[in-house]
Amino acid sequence: MHSPLTRRGILAAGSGLAAATVLPALSGCSLVAAADSDPDTLVVHSQLGTTAPGSPTYLASLDRFRKENPGLKVKNLINGDDLAQVYETSRLARKEPDVVMVNLYDKTLAWTDVGATVDVKGYLDGWGLRERVRPEALSAWTDAKGRLRAFPYFATNWPIAYNRALLDRAGVDAIPTTGDELIAASRKLRAKGIAPVTVGGNDWTGQKLLAQIIQTFLTEDEARHAYSTGDFGSRGARGGIDYFVTLRDAGVFADKAQGLTSDLMTTQFNTQSAAIESAMSSALAKVPEEVARHTEVGGWPLADGAAHDKPTILRTYTLIGFWISPNGVKKIDAVEKFLRFMYHPDTVSRFIKESGRDMALRSDTVSTDFPLVAAAQRLGAGVSQVLLPDVYVPPVAAQPLITATSTSFTRGTSATKVRAALETAYRSA
Repeated sequence: MHSPLTRRGILAAGSGLAAATVLPALSGCSLVAAADSDPDTLVVHSQLGTTAPGSPTYLASLDRFRKENPGLKVKNLINGDDLAQVYETSRLARKEPDVVMVNLYDKTLAWTDVGATVDVKGYLDGWGLRERVRPEALSAWTDAKGRLRAFPYFATNWPIAYNRALLDRAGVDAIPTTGDELIAASRKLRAKGIAPVTVGGNDWTGQKLLAQIIQTFLTEDEARHAYSTGDFGSRGARGGIDYFVTLRDAGVFADKAQGLTSDLMTTQFNTQSAAIESAMSSALAKVPEEVARHTEVGGWPLADGAAHDKPTILRTYTLIGFWISPNGVKKIDAVEKFLRFMYHPDTVSRFIKESGRDMALRSDTVSTDFPLVAAAQRLGAGVSQVLLPDVYVPPVAAQPLITATSTSFTRGTSATKVRAALETAYRSA
């Protein structure tokens, strides 16, 4: 897509960051009105500011930035999963905010290509900030044309959390590392009235776990091909789908997983109604202390003949970045001050210490108050990393894949139908 930004073009770029949500109080129209053209006002659009992990630290950082820059006002606009849609509405009216804090996924994949945001590589280098960023993060945020879409900021580890106390209660002696062990553990847990693996089968958390399990028999290149093209017909992809169906129909996942959301998943694990969850860093940081004390993190169990030699996890450096809009270019001096402040080691350390966030930036700070986040960081060679498909899935297929995920988690859906649902998500979009 190389044409100028148009309503038809950018609204076709995808259907949302995750499952459809009701617009919050800040609608697209109010955002257009709120985008301040005052050269002394920096307008930042973010998902941080309410209950999102890291919000208190972010708001405190904004207050500190304002005090250090008394001549520069900062207006903070907040949206949730609909941020991309709201931003696009404002951009169509040329009233977009100056800086956008959002992840690289779905609609945002097309922003730099259609001129909704700008290539920031020159700014990163010109401001001397390249060495602050992990090389893996720079690679992940760089598109096929060598453009850096945004300044990387938040990252995440995405291991599997195991409630050791619940496993012990059910008579499970060790963390399962194979599919057979996981099935056996699930049966014992169910016998004690404990849900085995809780998962948001009706939203992005289920999509990610499904992708992780499918990759059991795929190399990274094979996984990249499958999620870029929607071709799940290879031997490895079919083997991964078969493995998923075997686990599902053996009762590994919580009852009615196809209707669960990420919030319900988190609640089930944190209240000890379920023993196992696929938990990114922000979810690990929310595990109550009394549960975290007897929780271990590891990888997803493997099947015989897997392409990996260790249980798998997901990891990404594209959770949140700072995107610069065309309006932001007009206030680039203010944007530079803001980004230098957010990249400062002290600011980065606060997010790690206070919010348990993993960062795409270099830092020696450890999440001492968030032991599960720190434990996930230490997994290292004990696990194998599989591909997070977000940057490879065409934006138009992102939301249909959520629907396909719910279908896949429905007990009794055959492997053939799971594959058909996944491939149809690409064709129907």
